[in-house]
Amino acid sequence: MSIHMKPGRALALATFVGLSACNASPPPPVYVAPPPPASTNVTPSSFRMPEGAGCSGDVARWRAIQDNDLQMGHVNRSVYDQIQGEIGEAAAACEAGRGAQASAMVRASKARHGYPG
Repeated sequence: MSIHMKPGRALALATFVGLSACNASPPPPVYVAPPPPASTNVTPSSFRMPEGAGCSGDVARWRAIQDNDLQMGHVNRSVYDQIQGEIGEAAAACEAGRGAQASAMVRASKARHGYPG
């Protein structure tokens, strides 16, 4: 005994079977854990921001922030080295009596690297 189906009925059956698969419930969502934080280090409780007024204080604080960020892994070595060069230029301007320029250089360095002013 052979089953013979007309082409129109075969198409209808295939469409029905295909559409019935759309009504199946989707698999449950798979939980994917978020990536761990880049660094679990925190600033040591002994860290104190340098005091001082004018450009020398600005330079000392910016240098301390960078040293701390490097130790914690928040900045990579090549960026740290670049910022240290910028700090050195600001320190030289400060020592040469160009305090306003030195403080502006520190602010520009912070802005360039995404730190708040």
